[in-house]
Amino acid sequence: MPELRQDPATREWIVVATERAKRPQDFSTPPDPRRQARPPYSPSCPFCEGNESQTPPEHFAVRDGHEPNCPGWKVRVVPNKFPALVPMGDLTRRHENAFFRKADGVGHHEVIVETPRHDLDLATMDTPQIELVVFAYRRRYCELRDDPRVEIVIIFRNHGTAAGTSLVHPHSQLIATPVVPNLIRERFEAASNYYDDTGLCLQRVILDKELEVGRRIVDQNESFVAFHPFASRQPFETWIMPRNVQPSFGNVTDDELRRFASILKRSLYRLHKGLNDPDFNFVIHTAPVRDEDQKYYGWYLQILPRITTTAGFEIGSGMSINISLPEQSADFVRQIEVPEEVVKT
Repeated sequence: MPELRQDPATREWIVVATERAKRPQDFSTPPDPRRQARPPYSPSCPFCEGNESQTPPEHFAVRDGHEPNCPGWKVRVVPNKFPALVPMGDLTRRHENAFFRKADGVGHHEVIVETPRHDLDLATMDTPQIELVVFAYRRRYCELRDDPRVEIVIIFRNHGTAAGTSLVHPHSQLIATPVVPNLIRERFEAASNYYDDTGLCLQRVILDKELEVGRRIVDQNESFVAFHPFASRQPFETWIMPRNVQPSFGNVTDDELRRFASILKRSLYRLHKGLNDPDFNFVIHTAPVRDEDQKYYGWYLQILPRITTTAGFEIGSGMSINISLPEQSADFVRQIEVPEEVVKT
């Protein structure tokens, strides 16, 4: 019997199509030829070490040397060469025909180049390198939230063609916007309404209930829990939630970041190994800048593998159809052995 499941974080309904469900092992994807047998360096790649002149000047880098925009870096943050938003402009709202509203596209759009190596990915690089990446996330998050024009900072990663990436060199992105998008407002308002009704943080309750049920837990450490949520939108959707629930990713401690890097690596490795390196998106859901002191919301990271296709019903209704039970996908992923060198932090 198919099921309707409601995501408590958004109040969205999800269809779990059990009659069409596949076995978890049937979701393995064909390998992307662009990611196969990549060299450590590509002369045409703007993100490779030695090609620094092919990008705009860096905002931040973790480097051995002291010369900016030169080789010797481990993680590098640069403006996006083709930005969705730009730092200069006027946010005054204007009208066209006294009805249509618009303003300049003011904000920040940056690329976090995760490694000098062209042939690695977060699932295949070592955990200390991922620590540098997530430290760079926090560094740029905290710097950009101080811009009075910024209302929210969104950190995300696109991996593969189906996820919207055009360059195979491992990188994440960050966009800081002067408005809070409706989807984020709805997520935040759901938490606010839940707090008004119960006096409890919604994300804290979700985490506690997932731990209580246990069937969808994939991994956990001292500071974080990874699980396939009850109302997963896509097969193998994964959330990584901090045990120390707090609204803003920018307030994570150094020790928590190291543990975050470890469980992120383990989660991505399991998807990489179990599904043959699938395309995916991940995004850090965090509070709007002006609401970072609200105790009713908790930040988390969401991973969405792109192994099914969005079709007409999903577009017309806004409801997702998931053809995999999250309890089964979690059990499948949980059994994938993570090599010892991946476990070390």
